This record gives sequence, C-alpha cells and structure tokens, in this order.
Amino acid sequence: MATKKAEPLTAYGYQELRNLSRKYSVTALIVAGSFHFIGMGAYYGVQYLLEEEEPVYSVRIMKYSDLGPPPSITNSQAAPAVSVEAPTAKPTVGTPVPVPDAEINPEQTIATQEEMSASAPIGEGDGLGSGPVEIESDIKIEEDGPPPDFVPVEKQPQPLPGNNPAPVYPEIARRAGVEGTVWVKIWVDKEGNPKKAQVLKSDAELFNQPAIDAAMKWKFTPAIMNNGPVAVWVSIPFKFRLSAGR
Repeated sequence: MATKKAEPLTAYGYQELRNLSRKYSVTALIVAGSFHFIGMGAYYGVQYLLEEEEPVYSVRIMKYSDLGPPPSITNSQAAPAVSVEAPTAKPTVGTPVPVPDAEINPEQTIATQEEMSASAPIGEGDGLGSGPVEIESDIKIEEDGPPPDFVPVEKQPQPLPGNNPAPVYPEIARRAGVEGTVWVKIWVDKEGNPKKAQVLKSDAELFNQPAIDAAMKWKFTPAIMNNGPVAVWVSIPFKFRLSAGR
C-alpha cells in the first residue's frame, strides 16, 4: 500500500499569512483613507461655516467741484445770520455839507465842551426866567425797582410805634355789620418807607382800598442784610372788627 507524502507545514503557513496580510492591508488602507477624508472634510466644513463675511466698502468718486467748503478751524459752529434792517429814510439832521477848500480857515479849531456850555445863550422863551442859570453835570438818579418776592435778610423790618395808623372802617360795611381781614403786601424801601402796596388776600372787597391807604402811611425800620439796609416785601394783616371800632 502506497503512503501519501505529507506537505511541508512551512509552505502552507507562509502562503496563508501572505494572503491574509494583503487582504487586511488593503482593507486597512481603505478604512484609513476614509477616516482621513472624513476628518479633513469636517475640519474644512467647520472652518467654512465659522468664517465671517468680509465687510463690503463702497467708494463714491466725486468731482472736486461737487465738494462743499471746508469747515472752519477756529469756529466749529457757524454764527447765526442776523438780518439788519436798513433805515426807511435817510436822516436829515446832521448831514454834512461839503465846503470848498478856499473857504476853510486853517487856524479854526473846534470848541471844547466847556466853551460850548459857557457860550451857549439862553433865550427868553426857554421858561427858565431871567436870573442866573447853573448847569449841573453828572447827575445820578437811582431808581430801584421792586425787590423780588424773597430777599434773604438778617433782620426783618419792624413797624415803628406811633407810625402805623389803623385803616378807616367803611361806613357801608359798618352799617351792614360786615367784618373781615385784608392781607396787604407792602414794598418797604431801604429807608423804611412804603413804596407800594398790593392786596394778597381779602375777606371783603370793601376793605381793600382802606387797607392799602393805611399801609402806605406806615413806617418801618429798614431790613438789614450784610450790615446794610435792603428793600423787601412784608405782609401785614389789617383786621376790620366792629368791636374794635374800626
């Protein structure tokens, strides 16, 4: 009986490993390439999605003649235009009259203010009489207006005793038995004299004028501020009561 010759084991194992390594190498290369392309695609896809669009700048080309005047360097805000109206008629007083050069005296001078005031005659029709006339210059007249409603003072004005007469009770109100109170606002000047009186509040209109007349006859001590008198407003109530005989 013939026996079968055994094949060497080395040849079988080498061939098998060679086939398997070729098979898995190709598979591994395909898988690795796939992962590589997927990773690269994801990276560039994210970069593309996150990329911001560049701003678009528009440039307008103009001619030099179309440009306006440059802004002022010294004044950033232009002054508003002020319209000045011209006189409707030319002045007739003080109009200079041309004189020929031959008639001009080269030695003639202009009189001073003192010479003009001393030589100016006063006629009979001036209403000043025939006596000597004295002309005073630099006369200052102080006319203080009414003070504000509130003036800070160190000392308020006080009525002087014996100089605050009571108002006259109207006869028609006495017969009707009407009583009331009138609050009068008095402007007291720097000398303590009343300059003006106004009614602030009144119970009856019949008492307004008598209260104002009485307020203008009052005398006060002047208000003091910074060691000096000041003008202020004071409020005085004038009560009209039949029991007091007013």
